[in-house]
Amino acid sequence: MLIVLGIVLLLSVTLLPQLLVRRIIKKHGADRPDLPGTGGELARHLLDRFGLETITVEETDLGDHYDPDARAVRLLKQHHDGRSLSAAAVAAHEVGHALQHARGERMLAWRQRLAKLAMATDRIASVFFIAAPVLAILARTPLAFAALVAVGLALMSVRVIVNLVTLPVEFDASFGKALPILQEGKYLNENDMPAAKSVLRAAAFTYVASALVSLINLARWIRVLR
Repeated sequence: MLIVLGIVLLLSVTLLPQLLVRRIIKKHGADRPDLPGTGGELARHLLDRFGLETITVEETDLGDHYDPDARAVRLLKQHHDGRSLSAAAVAAHEVGHALQHARGERMLAWRQRLAKLAMATDRIASVFFIAAPVLAILARTPLAFAALVAVGLALMSVRVIVNLVTLPVEFDASFGKALPILQEGKYLNENDMPAAKSVLRAAAFTYVASALVSLINLARWIRVLR
């Protein structure tokens, strides 16, 4: 019974944030002919307004994001071509990341460096956990096994740190950048701002599930290896 409850709790913690985000974005994703432009057009306008003409706006099927290496704001088709509150809010959110990059904001720079490191450490960590028992047997000492496990956990911790650093970066893109831009520029009617805020909150919470999963995975390995 406890195992079943644990599985249900784990699924709730990891899946509910993702489902909530999708529900909110879909709720406000209906086309609004009264809006002056599509999400892609708004992104292009905002980038030009802030002197970021060299940053491109592209359609993607890999999720809405800003690519600092390619210097591109990438939006899903429904947000790139759609005239909806979700399209406007998501476009402003991703432009917020472009502004963070252009201004050299420290948290984004940290996140980018750590994300690249985490891609390597994730692969190394998986090899460590597979090889640790074999290597420990070959070494014939518990100390070798413990050292290998410690290295593996340290490598997994990098992913936890990346996800934790990502959260304030996402909230700043939504509420430190996008929301003031939409309000002060009057790109949306005042009556639409509560809905836009909920979409911006959802955009910021996109990484909450990833952060929770990484923390749970680390805690699980620590418990198993105690």
